[in-house]
Amino acid sequence: MPRIKVNDINMYYEIHGKGEPLVLIAGLSTDISEYATLIKGLSKTYKVLAFDNRGAGRTDMPNIPYSIDMMANDTACLMEKIGFGKANVLGISMGGRIAQVLALNHPKLVRSLILISTSAQSESKWYFYILSLFTNLPLLRSKYPQPRYAHIRQRRTMYNHDVTEKVNSLNIPVLILHGSRDRIIDYALAEKMHEAIKGSKIIKFNGGHSFFFYRFPLVVEAINKFLAKPEKQIDS
Repeated sequence: MPRIKVNDINMYYEIHGKGEPLVLIAGLSTDISEYATLIKGLSKTYKVLAFDNRGAGRTDMPNIPYSIDMMANDTACLMEKIGFGKANVLGISMGGRIAQVLALNHPKLVRSLILISTSAQSESKWYFYILSLFTNLPLLRSKYPQPRYAHIRQRRTMYNHDVTEKVNSLNIPVLILHGSRDRIIDYALAEKMHEAIKGSKIIKFNGGHSFFFYRFPLVVEAINKFLAKPEKQIDS
C-alpha cells in the first residue's frame, strides 16, 4: 500500500483508473475506504488520486494544530511528488474547503473544482457543539476508526474558516453539488458560495449531507457531464 513522505507526515494514497486526472479530497473524520463506491464509479472514466488527509485513515496523525491551508499544502505536495500534474479536484465537506484553498494557493495544479456538501465558510457554533457530542463514537463505515484527538484536530481547522471574499477570484470551471436537506452545511451556504464564484454551476439533490453515498450514480453522471464540457468562468 503506497505511503509517501509529504511535509511532516507519511501520507497514504491510491490511484485508480485511467484518463483525465481527478483528485478526491475526503471530508471530516473520513478516509478513502469510505468512498470506495464513488471512487470505483469515477475511475471508469478518470485517473483518480484518492488519499487520507492528515489525521485520518492510514496517513499519520500528529497531535499538533492542523489548518485548512496546511491540508491544502499536503495535497499540493502529494500531487507534485507523485507527478500527478494539473487535475480536476473533487472535495467533499471539509475536503471541499481544502479544495477551494488548494485552487487559491496552488492555481497551477487545479483545472476545475467539484464541490460536494461544502461551503466557503464555517457553520455556526452550534454545529461544532453538536459534533463534539459524537467525538467518542467510532465511525461505523470506516475500517480505520479515527482517534478522538485526531477528530478534534481536524474539526478545529474549520473554526472561523471563511474564504467567501477570496473565491470570487477563481477563474476555473466550478460545479457545486449539495443536498436540499443538508442539516450540517445548510443549502443556503452552498447558494452563497455559488453566488461568490462567478460562472459556477450548482445542482440541488434530494437528500442530506451524505446524499452522495446514496445517489452516487447521479453524482457520477453529473460530474461526467460537467467534465465532458465544463462551463467556463465569466471573466471579471
